[in-house]
Amino acid sequence: MNKSELIDQIAKGADISKASAGRALDAATAAIGKALKKGELVTLIGFGTFYVGKRAARNGRNPRTGATIKINAANSPKFRAGKALKDAVN
Repeated sequence: MNKSELIDQIAKGADISKASAGRALDAATAAIGKALKKGELVTLIGFGTFYVGKRAARNGRNPRTGATIKINAANSPKFRAGKALKDAVN
């Protein structure tokens, strides 16, 4: 399912226009992104939790030359599925 298909499903399920559903989806993803940028958790009961994972700095290897390179520490967005979502999938 891509973004336009998701917007169609939201519009049909909420009985709103596709334009309104698109704006709602964009607002929701922007709000989640802003919260994660601040380092906050975003918990949707029954669906799951969005959070920021931290990766430590480490040494890697350039596959072409074999030279050792330093990979900087980074933050990465992550998602942990809730029980209701896991049950629905299984």
